[in-house]
Amino acid sequence: MKKTLVGTLSLFAILGLVGCGGGTTSSSSSSAATSSSTVPASSSSAEAGYKVAVVTDVGQLMDGGFNQGTYEGAKQYAEANGLTYKYYQPANGSNATDNDRIAAYNLAIQNGAQIIVAPGFLQATAMRTVAVAHSDVKFVFVDGWALAADSANDFDSTKEHLANVTAITYKEQEAGYFAGYGAAMEGFTKLGGTFGGGGTNPACERFAYGYVQGIEAGAAAKGATDKLEVKVSFKYSSSFSASTDLATQISSWYSAGTQVVFACGGSMVNSVIAAVGNYTDRYIIGVDTDQASLSDQVITSATKGLNASVQKILGQWKGGAWDTDLKAKAQNLGAAEDATGLPTADGSWRFKTFTKEQYNALFNSVKNGTVVPDGTVATDINDATWWANATSKMTHVTVTLDK
Repeated sequence: MKKTLVGTLSLFAILGLVGCGGGTTSSSSSSAATSSSTVPASSSSAEAGYKVAVVTDVGQLMDGGFNQGTYEGAKQYAEANGLTYKYYQPANGSNATDNDRIAAYNLAIQNGAQIIVAPGFLQATAMRTVAVAHSDVKFVFVDGWALAADSANDFDSTKEHLANVTAITYKEQEAGYFAGYGAAMEGFTKLGGTFGGGGTNPACERFAYGYVQGIEAGAAAKGATDKLEVKVSFKYSSSFSASTDLATQISSWYSAGTQVVFACGGSMVNSVIAAVGNYTDRYIIGVDTDQASLSDQVITSATKGLNASVQKILGQWKGGAWDTDLKAKAQNLGAAEDATGLPTADGSWRFKTFTKEQYNALFNSVKNGTVVPDGTVATDINDATWWANATSKMTHVTVTLDK
């Protein structure tokens, strides 16, 4: 049932701050400061410098998503292994430039960083520039790719790639598939998804396509007789930031009958939280990390193993396996490595019809390769024709692209 609308969108900015809960940057510095005692900027001692550094993507540090998952993995590993650590937010927030990111990297190195973990594809140019200049420092490109000194050679296996860079990528189509399948099995018939990157971010594209495939499969498993309606949009999302425009768009979806929206893209989730706050019978699917704590109406989250995979890489680095396991390589992680899935902890599992037993059976089918969600997407997925072709053989869903 719809609640009172008064003041919801006008309070959007406040919701955004509450949802992120992260550090802030000043205009004069690339390093981050924080007003929250629960989010330490660094280890308590810097006698030998901060050996492990995290340079964040756009948005806030504690975004409930990609930045947070990456940072928490680095922080937990460093604390468990007696390493000093610090995070750095490039200046200018969502409008950060490559020069802002380069400044953050260089500050981290000045402060003693031996390894720098950085999430997000926007890091490529800055990481390449600094990695070439500092061959003695190691770099972990989360959601990235192996880098060459010349960007033209990045995806040419015959060319030499930077020995001090390693990358982690994820099979986002699997995580999206799990979420879509669960939503269809739950009984939702009108679903939506808003995806970051404006339609040109490969990770968000894979999430979107996997989500629709999962809805199709879940509807088939449930024996749905009527086609499920799915709205997909990459509008108001190029910077992955929350905005009143996005909140207004998603509020209109909920008002028109959309029952659940996949909020896929950093701080964009706060726009969806602002929109869903007007209803008691509408829901959100979170992304990257378990976002149940952000709202009681987050029914599940399509997660990546950010925390665990960052800890794994740092362990390989500290254990002396960089040259054998990491140098110039990109690892593509999915269910087989327990790196994609849905959170099943009490308090996070909020499905009432779709059971954990059903989910575990699905997860194992993807893990062992019996079910393989398709991750092949267009260069620009923000194209109604692409969606029409991609879903032409699906019999249980109708996809509408909201541009």
